[in-house]
Amino acid sequence: MVKLRLKRCGRKQRAVYRIVAIDIRSRREGRDLRKVGFYDPIKNQTYLNIPVILDFLEKGAQPTGTVQDISKRAGVFIELCPNQQTKFN
Repeated sequence: MVKLRLKRCGRKQRAVYRIVAIDIRSRREGRDLRKVGFYDPIKNQTYLNIPVILDFLEKGAQPTGTVQDISKRAGVFIELCPNQQTKFN
């Protein structure tokens, strides 16, 4: 099973995160399948590759809670099902 989750990067006390598609059995810094975004909580900057995220979600990938919140703010789930209420809302 594939999950969309955060992978910690950066230095001590200055964390930035990559949003990655990764196998559920891998550890946090394990080998990812694909990098799909970037999140900097200090500067509150987010970059998401929305077409790739939508592709993984359509194939059954599950986002973690934090990635789901970041994606909601960016409007990813609105693009996934524009006419329907989804379980992500």
